Amino acid sequence: MNTKQLGFSSKLVHAGAPEDALGSAVTPIYQTSTFHFNSAQDGADRFAGRSDGFIYTRLGNPTIRALENCVAEIEEGAGAVATSSGMAAVTTAYLALLGSGDHVVSTASVYGPTRTLMEKHLSRFGVSASYVDTSDLGLVRSALRPETKMIYVETPSNPLMQITDLEAIAALAHERGAMLVVDSTFASPFLQKPVTLGADVVLHSVTKFINGHADVVGGVLIAREDAVYRRLREMMILSGCNMDPHQAFLVHRGIKTLSLRIERAQTSALEIARWLERRDDVRWVRYPGLPSHPQHVLAREQMSGPGAIISFELVGGFEAGKRLMDRVKLALLAVSLGGVESLIEHPASMTHAGVSKSEREAAGITDGLVRYSVGIEDVRDLIEDLRRALEER
Repeated sequence: MNTKQLGFSSKLVHAGAPEDALGSAVTPIYQTSTFHFNSAQDGADRFAGRSDGFIYTRLGNPTIRALENCVAEIEEGAGAVATSSGMAAVTTAYLALLGSGDHVVSTASVYGPTRTLMEKHLSRFGVSASYVDTSDLGLVRSALRPETKMIYVETPSNPLMQITDLEAIAALAHERGAMLVVDSTFASPFLQKPVTLGADVVLHSVTKFINGHADVVGGVLIAREDAVYRRLREMMILSGCNMDPHQAFLVHRGIKTLSLRIERAQTSALEIARWLERRDDVRWVRYPGLPSHPQHVLAREQMSGPGAIISFELVGGFEAGKRLMDRVKLALLAVSLGGVESLIEHPASMTHAGVSKSEREAAGITDGLVRYSVGIEDVRDLIEDLRRALEER
């Protein structure tokens, strides 16, 4: 079936699925390490790239390819590379696209391990980075150097929900001969397609919205051009961070309901954000669907919806944040996001605890900041859970 002309939700269900000889309604799990050849010539043709047959699962696998083809199609990219984790996707992008002496401009509040990988490890090989608020194009422009080869953007950013103008920053990157890499995990392909706005590479932790059921760790990279896709795939193969076939099966199953899950979750998130904004014990709320969000207008232009993640600052700082964590009952106190269950976490004592206080504050990650990933539960139950936790004495 040619799925190119189908609507987004139809593509989620049908894109990427190969014809199965036995008529399976879903792509089977090809749980095999290796594939036999029909002849010596067949093996030679596969290794030489003259045939599209499979060789070894680290190099490619039908179950994994089905997921990759699906994601590439819904993101409108030239190709996708599935990896064993979101951080494997980040590492693959860095290693494939950067070399000694290169410089990166990155979102300041970028995911902690992404920054640590750059500062502690890639720096040993001569790669440097500058961190700025990429929602401010002027700051990005000022941070660029002649040796800048990549602008790495997280939008919406973690955990501050800052929105970067991808079309403008892509133009700036390409004007300077740099690549734009976008971590679009918080939006998912349902809400945002960076490739169509000029991004060279898009990555997701599929652990989050794309899988959506908190039972898989995985990542994926999507390239705008075939040449870049081939560089990414080669690095994934050489570093051995391929996705497992069973992982791919679960992610491909989860992606089929992406539209339904996010539509439900973001409807609830908007109601919860409005409720939080009215409370005296909440200093501010950052949610792209609220007019008070600094990039609300841009979010409406660039994204098809505000998403399901809310950040808010509690009056009372660090202790207030920890106190709320101990009192919620329905939302799970856990890191990660984008699942059917609501998750809540306190960055200052959890995900960003390894970042110094001064660096956290410079990135806007305050002591009372709370990140809330809204799931698909009844919104009244979620609001009551927060109300009781905030008002309990």
